[in-house]
Amino acid sequence: MRSFLIDTDTASDDAVAMIMALRDPEIDVLAFTVVAGNVPLEQAVQNALYTVELCQADVPVYAGSPAPMLRELGTAENVHGQDGLGDIGLDLSGRTPAEGWAPKVLIDTIRAHPGEITLVALGPLTNLAIALLWDPEIATMLDRCVIMGGTGLNGPGNVSANAEFNFWVDPEAVRVVLRSGMPLEFVGWDVSIESAVVTPERHAAIRAIDTKFAHFSLDVQAVLASFAFEETRLKGPDFPDPIAMAHAIDPTPATTARVAVDIAIGPEPMRGTLIVDQFGFQGGEPNVDVVTDYPSDHFFDLLSQRLA
Repeated sequence: MRSFLIDTDTASDDAVAMIMALRDPEIDVLAFTVVAGNVPLEQAVQNALYTVELCQADVPVYAGSPAPMLRELGTAENVHGQDGLGDIGLDLSGRTPAEGWAPKVLIDTIRAHPGEITLVALGPLTNLAIALLWDPEIATMLDRCVIMGGTGLNGPGNVSANAEFNFWVDPEAVRVVLRSGMPLEFVGWDVSIESAVVTPERHAAIRAIDTKFAHFSLDVQAVLASFAFEETRLKGPDFPDPIAMAHAIDPTPATTARVAVDIAIGPEPMRGTLIVDQFGFQGGEPNVDVVTDYPSDHFFDLLSQRLA
């Protein structure tokens, strides 16, 4: 069994990624920590609790930061729905998270399992940055740190011309993480739109699995599907968090580049844009393994297995 810690701003694609981890027979999810991002914190917590309940899992969910470190919160209800899970009428209220504050939970759990944990971050990096500022030594105590964020080597962005949403929400937190010495692996939005778009053919194949997990994973994309068709002009909703989770589960088919990465803090329009120094012009040491390709067929095969 491999130990995972998962930090999430739970909306439609986060929930699918959570299901993938919870239904993997070789993964022990130690906890979910929740951060504000796609939706405000309270809604993200309820969505995480609902997803854990759907999987009949006994995994604690902890609330974390309700806002970025230095900025007002920007959310994405226009992408995921007002409730974050497609506005399809789910009962997303009344559940109670575990006692404890997410950044402290990250510290305590990593220290309790030195060298054993894969941390998967699916939302803004606020919880993780707070934990690192509080206890910098945990940066050296992870096995892996897989982050869904950024736009790879070449873009494009999904909240501005060059910025991906998670990194745009809290770029100061990203900078803390980048300078921490963590074993970082970035799976950007570029990988998602290349390899994780749920085309009509992919949609039909997932629907044909005919389990509650498969139906839920498609149904909660209702608002995202409209956004994809109208705004990002994709052939269906894409799954950035699930393909990041796929890489966390099985990195063997991925193509990666080890590069020096920094982030633009702002102002607009550069806020949240990754600065990727592929040729070493700025003299920085490579600090991130950036995934440049994750095969689509492998991703959807792995996804389908976990939804069955």
